[in-house]
Amino acid sequence: MYIFDLEGSIISLVAPVVISFALCIFLCPLIIPLLQKFKFGQFVRDDGPESHLKKAGTPTMGGIIFLASILVCGLLTALWSKGSLPVLILTIGFGIIGFVDDFIKIKKKRSLGLTAIQKLLLQFLVTAGFLLYYFCISKQDTGLLIPFAGNIYFNMPLWLFIPFAFFVVLGTVNGVNLTDGMDGVATGVTLAVTGFFLLAAHFVNPEMVPIGAVVFGSLLGFLVFNAHPAKVFMGDTGSLALGGFVSAMALMLHMPIYIIIVGFIYLAEALSVILQVTYFKATHGKRIFRMAPLHHHFEECGYEETQITTAFIVVTIVLCVLAFGAFAI
Repeated sequence: MYIFDLEGSIISLVAPVVISFALCIFLCPLIIPLLQKFKFGQFVRDDGPESHLKKAGTPTMGGIIFLASILVCGLLTALWSKGSLPVLILTIGFGIIGFVDDFIKIKKKRSLGLTAIQKLLLQFLVTAGFLLYYFCISKQDTGLLIPFAGNIYFNMPLWLFIPFAFFVVLGTVNGVNLTDGMDGVATGVTLAVTGFFLLAAHFVNPEMVPIGAVVFGSLLGFLVFNAHPAKVFMGDTGSLALGGFVSAMALMLHMPIYIIIVGFIYLAEALSVILQVTYFKATHGKRIFRMAPLHHHFEECGYEETQITTAFIVVTIVLCVLAFGAFAI
């Protein structure tokens, strides 16, 4: 039976949130001008919505701001919570991939950085490193908590769990990456998802609370500058890192299946691209959506960017409440 520990909660939850929030708020005004000075501006796709053309030149690679906050505060929490380390490995590892991708885009002044093969190979390597830590150092098993089933703990065979884990990580990372297309949307959606896993960690594995709290506070601070009209974009540096965090947190809590519920927006964005590309090739030019990913389709339908962002965040919050109900049953 879970017993609420007020003193322990202040140390593991409140303090990391407040400190990481304050650090991110402090870093943003320092780093954003540097990104502008070094001309680390956003390159907007020529085939994207016309309304996004005015965003060209807005500082990108802002993910390094909350990544710095997560790294500093996360390493501090690791002093008393070893559960922070595997999550940091995947978060920072994918953040580095995103940084390289963003740097190539800026250096070559184009909207594409690493090739798809290069990015996928690096993602496989980082995920493999995480799984080695997961099994060999953290001594985790292959158990999964099943939603709406009274928290049945299903031990998946190892030969099946490993490809499943790769699918969870790579799918989540690229889903978050595709979601990052409007001011504040990936930040807000992931903030809600982080809140869910942070709350679930209190019941499943309190050792995971500090790192979840650090990411929650860092994203809150970043959202102040990333909300519409955005003063900075997170870039692939941030979106890939957040995908790494969400998948790592879910795996460490044995709750990757819950990503289907709480990460529905990520899934919808990814599926919209897959369906659009597949249908376009199969029909020689026809489209299902006016534009993909899904948020661009709604923009082309006439909805304001702030309306879409708000709707995506609200939907995610509702689904997080539903997921917690599925967990509590």
